[in-house]
Amino acid sequence: MNDKKDVNIDSDIQQFANKLGLVIENVLQNFEVTFFKGATFLPDMVMHFGSFVVKEDFTRVTGQSDLVDGIGIVFHNILEDYANNATENRKTNNTKEPPYVRIFPYTISQTLQFKKNTQVSHVSISISAQYLKDFLKEETEHFSYLFDRANSFWIEELMTDDILRTVNDIAKKQEPTALKSFYYKMKAMELLFYLFESLKKRESAENLKLNPKEIQSVYKVRDNIVSSLSSFNTITELKQIAGMNEFKLRRIFKQVFGMGIYDYYQHLRMKEAARLLREDKLSVSEAGYEMGFENLGHFTRVFEKHIGKKPKKYVQNLK
Repeated sequence: MNDKKDVNIDSDIQQFANKLGLVIENVLQNFEVTFFKGATFLPDMVMHFGSFVVKEDFTRVTGQSDLVDGIGIVFHNILEDYANNATENRKTNNTKEPPYVRIFPYTISQTLQFKKNTQVSHVSISISAQYLKDFLKEETEHFSYLFDRANSFWIEELMTDDILRTVNDIAKKQEPTALKSFYYKMKAMELLFYLFESLKKRESAENLKLNPKEIQSVYKVRDNIVSSLSSFNTITELKQIAGMNEFKLRRIFKQVFGMGIYDYYQHLRMKEAARLLREDKLSVSEAGYEMGFENLGHFTRVFEKHIGKKPKKYVQNLK
């Protein structure tokens, strides 16, 4: 990235932060930003999206939002196409972690760990609770856990194809020549529609009030699952990682991630298998073997359950 482009991007970020009354100098110095756009629809909603490379290891604790009863919705691990010449020669850390959406109240601060030379991309929406209620209208009752001020919820959802398509549509480099603000607001609402359409499919479950330590513990379990999709640790090992009993671990995991521990593992496993078929052009048997399956028939059944098609049909539809 040339110096002029650096200055332009930093200026855009600073102008955006000024509108929100944020001080970001101590944060911005840790990133090499490759792409950034922001749109404000105050006092109801704010959206920003971009991609950056982390210069040094550092930890950031997020602060409060100026939005009344603000809810944060962050779409992670996207926009890979926006890396440019400045990062092509830089060795970045790759991860198998799939794209996901995180939803949280600003009453819970996030402790974010950033590793040097990691490529990070996101679309972030901050929205007031009342504005979201107005958007959901009669469907609000299905998401009551989001609006109970006494309930410190924390939700993570895997991205659907509709969400991914809309995210990448939002993040196109070519902005509309007219009605730009209107365009981005409609796209933000489209993104929220697909997200809540996916969230509504979750089984109803008791919503526990979570504290930061419990959230951190359940993410240790999630990270352990993601780190080795070809094999699954026993529940005994996972509860030791979490530092809690099996019953509590299963309840919190399902509340945060929307499915049981083993189902979540199988879902990520099949998402990775689909990627191997789609991007790495592996054969069905090779993808199954890579994911730890010895029986091709078993692999086919699990793949169809989570992807919706048999692997051979999935490959045929790619052509």
